[in-house]
Amino acid sequence: MTTRRARRILLLPLALAATLSVASAAELNPAAVVTKLPDQIPWGPVDARGAQTAVVVGDPSKPGFYVVYNKWTKGNHFSRPHFHPNDRYIVVLQGTWWVGSGPKFDPENGTVPMPPGSFVTHYGKQVHWDGAKDEDAVLLIMGEGPATSTAAEEK
Repeated sequence: MTTRRARRILLLPLALAATLSVASAAELNPAAVVTKLPDQIPWGPVDARGAQTAVVVGDPSKPGFYVVYNKWTKGNHFSRPHFHPNDRYIVVLQGTWWVGSGPKFDPENGTVPMPPGSFVTHYGKQVHWDGAKDEDAVLLIMGEGPATSTAAEEK
């Protein structure tokens, strides 16, 4: 028997076992674990600022913990200077998110790029603004509601 043929014979059961394990995935107890695959995330429509949001935990309009996905679409879409009443914790999941602070709105010279994996804290009552330039940026935002946004006076 040749070495090549012996390898094929040995690898065949492993390939079959891998195929069967994928096809027979376990069922999870919904009282213990709830999952949402990417195509099950309830994205809302893109708003006038070029942002899209999906609430995955809680209700950001009410008191209590919430988690949302936020997508800034490419094409120099930015929020204007604003602040929130509470701290917000953000993880960049995809793309480059551009972050600025203070009342001067200057996306070209006043922002810092945050690549995927970056962690950002927006402190409550502190002015900031952010968005996407040449690629979509997908964020995971966590905080305590209500997650209101108050426009800051621009300078």
